[in-house]
Amino acid sequence: MVLDLEEMEELPSNKIEGFSDRLKEMFPSMFSHRCSVGEPGGFFQRVEEGTWMGHVIEHIALEIQTLADMDTGFGRTRGYGEKGVYNVVFSYVEENVGRYAAKAAVEICEALISGEKYNLEADIQRMREIREDERLGPSTGSIVEEAESRGIPWIRLNKYSLCQLGYGANQKRIQATVTSETSSIGVELACDKEDTKYLLEQAEVLVPRGDIIGRESSLEEACRYVGFPLVVKPVGGNHGRGITVNIKNYEDALVAFHAAKNVSPKVIIEKYITGEDYRLLVINNVLVAAAKRTPANVVGDGKSTISELVEEVNKDPRRGYGHENVLTKITINDLTRTIIAAKGYTEDSVPSKDEIVILKDTANLSTGGTAEDVTDIVHPSNVSMAERISKIIDLDICGIDIMTTDISQPLEETGGAVLEVNAGPGFRMHLAPTIGLPRNVAAPVVDKLFPNHGDTGRIPIISITGTNGKTTTTRLIAHIAKMKGYRVGYTTSDGVYIQNRLLMKGDCTGPASAEFVLKDPTVNFAVLECARGGLLRAGLGFKKCDVGIVTNVAADHLGLKGIHTVEQLAKVKGVIPETVLPDGYAILNADDDLVYEMRRSINCNLALFSMDEENPRIKALQKLGGITAIYENGYVTICRGTWKMRIMKAENIPLTYGGKATFMIQNILPAVIAANVRGIGIEDMKVALETFIPSASQTPGRLNLFKFENFSILLDYAHNPAGMRALQKFTDNLEATIKVGIIAGVGDRRKEDTNELGSIAAEMFDEIIIRQDKHLRGKSEEELIKMLDDGIKMKDPNKKTTIIPSEKEAITHAVNNATKGSLIILCSDVIPDALELVMKFKEQESNGERTFAQ
Repeated sequence: MVLDLEEMEELPSNKIEGFSDRLKEMFPSMFSHRCSVGEPGGFFQRVEEGTWMGHVIEHIALEIQTLADMDTGFGRTRGYGEKGVYNVVFSYVEENVGRYAAKAAVEICEALISGEKYNLEADIQRMREIREDERLGPSTGSIVEEAESRGIPWIRLNKYSLCQLGYGANQKRIQATVTSETSSIGVELACDKEDTKYLLEQAEVLVPRGDIIGRESSLEEACRYVGFPLVVKPVGGNHGRGITVNIKNYEDALVAFHAAKNVSPKVIIEKYITGEDYRLLVINNVLVAAAKRTPANVVGDGKSTISELVEEVNKDPRRGYGHENVLTKITINDLTRTIIAAKGYTEDSVPSKDEIVILKDTANLSTGGTAEDVTDIVHPSNVSMAERISKIIDLDICGIDIMTTDISQPLEETGGAVLEVNAGPGFRMHLAPTIGLPRNVAAPVVDKLFPNHGDTGRIPIISITGTNGKTTTTRLIAHIAKMKGYRVGYTTSDGVYIQNRLLMKGDCTGPASAEFVLKDPTVNFAVLECARGGLLRAGLGFKKCDVGIVTNVAADHLGLKGIHTVEQLAKVKGVIPETVLPDGYAILNADDDLVYEMRRSINCNLALFSMDEENPRIKALQKLGGITAIYENGYVTICRGTWKMRIMKAENIPLTYGGKATFMIQNILPAVIAANVRGIGIEDMKVALETFIPSASQTPGRLNLFKFENFSILLDYAHNPAGMRALQKFTDNLEATIKVGIIAGVGDRRKEDTNELGSIAAEMFDEIIIRQDKHLRGKSEEELIKMLDDGIKMKDPNKKTTIIPSEKEAITHAVNNATKGSLIILCSDVIPDALELVMKFKEQESNGERTFAQ
């Protein structure tokens, strides 16, 4: 978080009377925080010596998460670039808990400063509740963790348990323990206990005698047929809802019937099998784990009430809220009261010593039950039966519930039976049993989804960042990949494209747009433009990429979000090459000192590009046998070591306008390296470069030249001093009787940058029209126009300048007053609007109109 300390900037912790004592009293456990001192008590020492409140808030945010059973410990507090303002960075287990902890830490710190009382326990409980609402369940979480350990990326697709493993066309999906390969017929069968039982009976699997009824009038006859004791349960139930066991008379059966009817219109009346409850877990038709399950219970001591015994059991550190620990705390609810009432007890009753009092009617861990791993003692006959059942019901992951007195003996010898088959069985009892060996049951799930060794479900990801040229580079790489036959998804500052179809409009260079591409099941090649705004605001949208390109770093949008210098901006852009996989490539501009410096922090292969084949950095990498791309003797050339592979002459590449647009050559160089390291051949690149035409459709807003009868319009996105300098170099080579520039200032740039933009325009154009940007971004229209005008006057006080704030009116004025042979250069940031207007003028001209209307 960005934290403004305001007046507290002048009051470190040692200047606030009693602050240190109050902090120690509220958080005695903070003694373990070593801080920079490097030993227990180190943080308290810093507080006593005097430290700023941002640092204190960082530690509070970490500690309250740990107290809420989300142990986490990384934190840093650093200056934001403005007096009294800090970046407070700390880790979290669940993002929304982290956000809550950030706000709560500030409020706690304010209370400690003022000496007011604070309800810390309420915050801790609220964080636990948020975690339970937000977190993946133990089953889903275990599969995701196993996937991550194998380098398989994942995306959460909803706020529940639907997750995507892998990217694009290679993705698989899971929802808890149901996978994208689970048979829908199998799930339907498992959810229909009547059909399941019928199929198992037909296959000579031992199941309890039973009947299914829908009306109360059928209950008596069903009870007679099945015989007491019996079980009543809903046909479509789950998680133990509506189940009543060990019913010994008709009156109890009637109560149980109505409880089951509340869950499902059809009710199962089934023989109650005596024994213990076992769950056999079968994955991909192989038994991988077995557990004996015991319902929540307490053991009497002859002195304590049932509620006191529950309280004592819940003190077990393994028991927690929801799924936070191995076991769940036992709650006394209406169901518990009904069960113990059948024994003549209330929660205030005192059971005799060693008496076991059952508190729930099922053995589910979520209601406080316990589990013991018995995988190694399951009889081979029972193993074979379980694996056969998984094929009969046709489930790739299934939990089979068995009641028997001894799982180490065949069912037919113990009088046991198969009670139920579950689709999407919970893994918690196997991952962390109360007694016995934990089993990594997530591993066989991932093995099934990704059977080939080393398969990570990834698709090639090429990410591009830089100050200028990144959109064109992105589009060009996407075009090369598409020509090679890939189904490409790519993100740009004007939209998201899936196979050249625009699906999202606007600036789509942030993590949400990247995820949009990576979620798309039709995409098998991703090219992602990554701008600084998205990086600073929310990260990348992916953890690792195969190729990371940095085109250049120049002053742009400085003074925003704590980025005040070009060096800081380079640190942000440097995130891209740092995320490249070890066997991937960081492609860096050897002509840019700040970009070249990024090589020091990469953990992958390095490739360089340069407009100068004699660049010593290029020569050094070539001597090491590295990959480079250079502009030499008029050719775009790739080098492996010192061996040159010429692709084609720059002047023959449409994107370069006959070689005049040198900055476009700079965009082509990293693109051809990216294609080369992804295995695309020279001939394929050549065809792609020849067919990539600078136009409103392929490169909207990037050197779009429109020729009218008497004049031309050049539309470009140049919007910062570096971009304008590159455009100037190109337009200086264009013939025109007069050059008219239409420019605008951007509100989120420094005054000196806007002044410089005006000065460059004064060099470039014979006449200038100052319009106003569609988005003012924090400054007034008058301020921006004055900054540009001041910059123009600094360079040429007599430059002919017209102010027309409306972009449409400015373009229309320029077109209607254009002289023969003139070139109108339109610098626009809202490309679709400007393109639409210019295309409309083209249409009007083709209709014979001489004066153009908006």
